[in-house]
Amino acid sequence: MQKERITNTLNELFNDSKYDRIKIAKGVAKSIFRPIKPTDFEEAYLSISKEQGEHLVQIIKENNFKNIIEFGTSFGISTLFLAQGILDTNGHIITTELLESKAKKAIENFKKAGVNNLIEVRIGDAIETLKNHKEPVDLLLLDGWKYLYLPLFQMLEPNFHSKTIIYVDNADMTEVKAFLNTIAKDDKYQLQSKFNNKAVLISLKK
Repeated sequence: MQKERITNTLNELFNDSKYDRIKIAKGVAKSIFRPIKPTDFEEAYLSISKEQGEHLVQIIKENNFKNIIEFGTSFGISTLFLAQGILDTNGHIITTELLESKAKKAIENFKKAGVNNLIEVRIGDAIETLKNHKEPVDLLLLDGWKYLYLPLFQMLEPNFHSKTIIYVDNADMTEVKAFLNTIAKDDKYQLQSKFNNKAVLISLKK
């Protein structure tokens, strides 16, 4: 029943997000006059695909992941896929969103899906909301403002363990490619591309 509620909520959100490209284009257009800001995409979902979401569920279940951190909640689509996974592992999600308006809508979606008790939403700059995190990180989903990928990775790195997976979305974007090139220079990590290079999985070499 709970999984069905998640699926129904996800279907509604994906249906609502079908005009996302128009909203994104409007946000990008504003960069003609000034640098792009997160508020330019306040109404855009900026979500992962269903295929990516299903892959995240598979990763969580196969590895029995319990401690999940997500950077970039948006309206909660990717978070709901993470929740589908941890239903089977008795896990917990910490997700962080810069924009309060988006975070509030995400919380409403989590309540609608019946999983708000599994998800801790932190509102604000992720560098602050995740500062001093001391718990192990099984899965880190990087899907927020791109220039923060590297500092967040470095800040949370002491909490990685031998089975940790860092899921990097938008891997085909210039800023993210620079981040991945930096990580690739460290011999202890291995990188695996997925979904025609849209996503990359980072893990520690065995």
